[in-house]
Formats: sequence, structure tokens, C-alpha cells
Amino acid sequence: MSATGRSQALIPEREARRAVQNATHLTPADARRAASLLLLRDGDGGLEVLMLRRAEREGDLRSGAAVFPGGVLDPRDRHAHSACVGPDDADFSRRLGLPEGGLDYAVAALRETFEEVGLLIACSDGGEPWHPGRPDVETLHPWRERLNTGQVGAADFAAHHRLRWDVRGLSYHSHWLTPPGTHKRFDTRFFCALAPDGQVAQADEGEAVELMWLTPRTALDASRGLKLLPVTQRTLLDLTRFGRAADAHAESLSRRDIRITMPRRVLHPQGGLKVVLPHELPYAEVARLDPDGLNPVVAEIVPGRCITLSTSIRRVTAPNPGPMTGPGTNSYLLPGTRGWTVIDPGPTNEHHLEALMAATDGRIERILVTHTHKDHSPGAAALAQASGAPVLGRLAAYPMWQDERFAPDEQPVDGQRWSLAPGITLRAVHTPGHASNHLCYLLEEEQTLFTGDHVMAGSTVVINPPDGDMGAYLRSLRSLLELPLQWLAPGHGWLVAEPHDALRALIAHRLRREAKVLAAFGHEHQASTDALLARVYDDVPPSLHAMARRSLLAHLLKLQADGVLDRDGEDRWLRRP
Repeated sequence: MSATGRSQALIPEREARRAVQNATHLTPADARRAASLLLLRDGDGGLEVLMLRRAEREGDLRSGAAVFPGGVLDPRDRHAHSACVGPDDADFSRRLGLPEGGLDYAVAALRETFEEVGLLIACSDGGEPWHPGRPDVETLHPWRERLNTGQVGAADFAAHHRLRWDVRGLSYHSHWLTPPGTHKRFDTRFFCALAPDGQVAQADEGEAVELMWLTPRTALDASRGLKLLPVTQRTLLDLTRFGRAADAHAESLSRRDIRITMPRRVLHPQGGLKVVLPHELPYAEVARLDPDGLNPVVAEIVPGRCITLSTSIRRVTAPNPGPMTGPGTNSYLLPGTRGWTVIDPGPTNEHHLEALMAATDGRIERILVTHTHKDHSPGAAALAQASGAPVLGRLAAYPMWQDERFAPDEQPVDGQRWSLAPGITLRAVHTPGHASNHLCYLLEEEQTLFTGDHVMAGSTVVINPPDGDMGAYLRSLRSLLELPLQWLAPGHGWLVAEPHDALRALIAHRLRREAKVLAAFGHEHQASTDALLARVYDDVPPSLHAMARRSLLAHLLKLQADGVLDRDGEDRWLRRP
């Protein structure tokens, strides 16, 4: 049951190594290196960013899209290093997590911006910013076409006009890689800069057929009708946080350890393809099922559909979606020499029973239950009757909110193992907290933990006393950090990668909430549960406050057990001096 300005100083060596490893791991050799520039200014409505509408071209996914200036690197961009003012190649390479050639991207971003929109970020040999006069503009602009067609390179342009490319104000903003499986892949570094004073953007009418200075919210407004690529949309969303160009630029300057963002293609349930981004819940599972992007999967959990997650794991989701269950309760199926092991048969539901029997051909060796909340265990009785398999699970210490009819044939103990088949070993891990009888099950060979409601995908769980215990929950979370884990398979939602990071994040979240509980007392040193609820869960919609109240009580009882609070009657809490 779930509830729901970077400085130009050198980057530390450890951070640089991590960035190199991250980029090297994901970037394919055939990806086209590219650079793009976010040009920011202040308009009447606040922060504005320059966008261009690309020309319509058949077979180009970016055809007609509204994008930021940019394009692919020219090998001659490297020749322009000596024609730059600002950080050198070594520093830009550290910023970008590259062994060398980082300055190539910065040069490309400035060169492409001049080619496409006519804005020149440059300076004199002495470092003074270039300010155009009419003779200068008339002299320089014909060079845009010469640069675009490759007649000259960035160094030639700078030498001829006695200018230097000014990279002093460029911040490294983000790193995106086109999804695997696409025909053309681009490895693009995004930079950010304040728009140069005294210059007027002009479309080249080749790559750029229209220019627009837009606030991020205007660009995102569906009524504007812009075709936005995922990277553009995500970047615009990020920029909506800022009201002034200087603030957005300063935040970009402060960024560290920028990780590569690679969307992944998935099948849309109504047909066609769409993408998911790394921050979205299906991403890790999609990457596991379709690592090369050649066999896109549906990024939606559909009740009754049997999904093969590995050679040893299948998942069937019950048709009980809701605020507390997400897309529904997941039942996991593991093969054995004599039949299948089913983890969490879910609620009593005829359609789910039929789906489980069909997925296993009715050959079920055992039924395991993580805990006895009513969305996880009631289906065990009907499945046992239909298959003849025994039911294993623990009884709860308190009957409230439990499946009262649950009658296991065996109550597993912590550390108990089952050898399902050669190379498939399952171990019980007692994890009280969400419920006193909660068990997780570890598939040892795949280092996958079936977490029931102990750890969720993208949300926290309700800790509901008296059977729920916040202190026990935190201890159970910490104990899981000692296990060798690669994946979490939760009772609701998608697979979770990087389990230890997820566990640490959950622990940190609970401790932040606990600190907020203590801070909510203020100088009064006493408060009622309801008064604390409004202060501690002011970031939660009021519609969820009834559930949040249960977790608040769990926090309060933990603090009482820790000797931090005293309880005065049923509903008043006193903070000890």
C-alpha cells in the first residue's frame, strides 16, 4: 500500500574521471558530435530564450521543429583553439568529461549560432566585446554562408576579421544523446550564454526559417503549436524556474558533474513511438528490456499482461489500480523444476487468477506473500485452491487493516532459502516497518529483491501504527544496504535500478521528514497531531492528509521511543528540553 554562475575554475579530478566514465559508457562511436547554445535575455515578460524553427526536410525527425541554435562539429573547429579568449581546451575538456577536444564543442556552438541566427559572440585581440556597426555587419554576414557551406572554418573567419571567439561567458549546461535505435544519432553538448548586446538576430533562411524570442512558458504552451523535441521541451521546463536571464545563467555556471541524458524509444499504447527520459519511472525497465533500442516495448503497465523481465522473472499485474496501488499489484512468477513460484497473488480477482494460471499453465509449486495488506495476499486462497500449491507468509502482529482470512501453510523465517531450479535461489528477508510481518524475497543469482511495499517505484509508503513502525522501517531499509543488489522489483510499478541509491534516498527522505516534525514544534515545545500535520505535510495535497496522518503518527511514536518526545494523552506531544 503506497502513498503517494559556474566558475571557470578547474573541475576536481575525481569529478572529471566520473564524467569521462559516464560519457564513454553510453556514447556510441558513430554518434555525430554536436553543440547547441541557449541564448538568454530579459524581455517584457521576463526571461526569454532564442529559438529557431528548422526548415522542413523529408525524412528528418527534426524537420520543422523549434530548437536552439546549434549543429554538428566541423573538424576545423579544433584549429580555432588559438583564436579563442577564455578557458582553454584542457579546462573545457574537464568540464565536458573528455580527455581532449572540449573546446571544439564551445567553438562549434558559437560558430553555428553565428551561421544560423547571425549573433556573434566575439571580441578583439585585447578582449573587448565586439559591438557591430553597419559596415561591420555588412562585411561579416556574407561569411555566414561561407562558414555554413564549409568554404572556410572558424579559425579562418576569426583571422580574416581580427576577431577572437569569446568563450568566457559560456557555461556547460547539459549533455544529450539521441535514443538508441534511431537512424541518426547526435551526441550534443548544450551551452548557455547571455545574448550579446547591440546585435539583432537574423535567420539564415536555410537551416533557420523563423526566429523567436520566447519565454519558456510561451514556448511550452500547446496553443503556440511549436514542434518540440524531448531535449527542447525538458530544457524549457528547466528554464521556467527563472524570472531573469542572469539567474538562469548563474545556475548554469554552477552546474557540476553533468551526466549524459539519453531518451529511449518506446511504443505508444495507441500506436507509434514516443520517448521516455531517465527521470521517468519506466526508464530503467525499458533500458533493461530493450538495451539497443531495436525492439521498443510499451511503457505502460497493463493489467493481465504477462511481461518477461528476465529468464527467471515474469510479472503479471492485477487490475486494481488506484491512489494506493498505482497501476495495480504486481505478481512475480519464477520458474522451478516442478512448477512456478508466485510472489504476491494480489487481491481476490477472477481475472487476475485466470491470468496467473495462464502464465504458469497452472503448474504452481508455491505461493509466497510479502505481507497481508488486502491488495497483496487475499488472492492466495483462490490460487492455492486452483493449483494445489501451499501458501507461505507471516501473520501480522496486529489485525487492523490486514487480510483476516490469511492462513499460511508455513511462516518463513529470515534467511530461509528455496532452490527453485539450478541457478535460481530465493531467500526470505524479514523487513518489518510497513507491516510487522513484511518479507522481501531476494533472487540471489540476479541480485533482484522483490520488495512488496517496503520500497516503491517513485513514491513512499504509508507507515500505519500500530502494525507499522517507523523505527523498524528505517532499520530494515538500512539492513538492505548490506545486500548485494542490482534491481528492486516492487509490489507496484516498474523495476528500480541502482537499488542502494534508491534505499539511501528513502532513508534521507524519512529523516528529512523527521527533522521537519521536530522543527514544526517551533518555540512552543508542544503541539497536537493535527497542528503538526498541517506544518509537516504542507507539501502534500490535503486530499492525502488522512493517509499522511498515519505516517506522522509513526514518526511521533519513533521520536517518543528515541526519548525525544513525550505523549500527553492521545493527541498532544511534548518536546523534551
